[in-house]
Amino acid sequence: MSKIALITGGGSGIGRACAIAMAQDGYTVIVTGRRIEALDETVALMGSGSAIACDITNADSVDALFKQIQAYHGRLDVLFNNAGNNVPAAPIGDIPPEDFLTVMNVNLYGAFLAARGAFNLMRAQNPQGGRIINNGSISAAVPRPGSTPYTASKHAITGMTRTISLDGRPYNIACGQIDIGNAASDMTAKMGSGVPQADLSIKAEPVMDVQNVSQSVVHMASLPLDANVQFMTVMASSMPFIGRG
Repeated sequence: MSKIALITGGGSGIGRACAIAMAQDGYTVIVTGRRIEALDETVALMGSGSAIACDITNADSVDALFKQIQAYHGRLDVLFNNAGNNVPAAPIGDIPPEDFLTVMNVNLYGAFLAARGAFNLMRAQNPQGGRIINNGSISAAVPRPGSTPYTASKHAITGMTRTISLDGRPYNIACGQIDIGNAASDMTAKMGSGVPQADLSIKAEPVMDVQNVSQSVVHMASLPLDANVQFMTVMASSMPFIGRG
């Protein structure tokens, strides 16, 4: 029997690449997000699995998602808590409050709702247990200039990862985090034309193939539940991360 995996933000970018890789590794993959058309495209590329539209920032919508997974599949083995967004870079004084909330609602509140739903299903199912993989960011360790909303959200994800790891121990629920640097996606398309550096200059940065991320997530998911990758950093080797800031 194949394991059941849920990927949030599965309609594009890292989420889509990980969905395809996990399907190829034998998982039954459910992708979720707001745009059903994009999710259906991912399912077509996987050649299997299913799509369920969900607003990750709406508690009722997320509860309905997990009830549907329980009804259709009876369990959940892996959550890749991937959905995220960002706003244009700006010094904190120039960031509208609504922009801060836009990022926090998806990156933190949405991640909390998804982790909460997965935790409750994994705790109740038989056999008990499962794995939650949170998509963090190297910004949680070393931020870019003008990134207050995004960086704050990813610092919070790191705290949530550590806490879920503790909360999950009695129920055989493992939780880890992948911190990604410059994977080629829509969010990193601007890297080639230049992004702000620690000295406030603008420079182009190298990116890596998103398949490096998807294979890393597959590895994290594949471990037995008595082993865990607590934190993994996968990044473009020559990007200015080590020594940044």
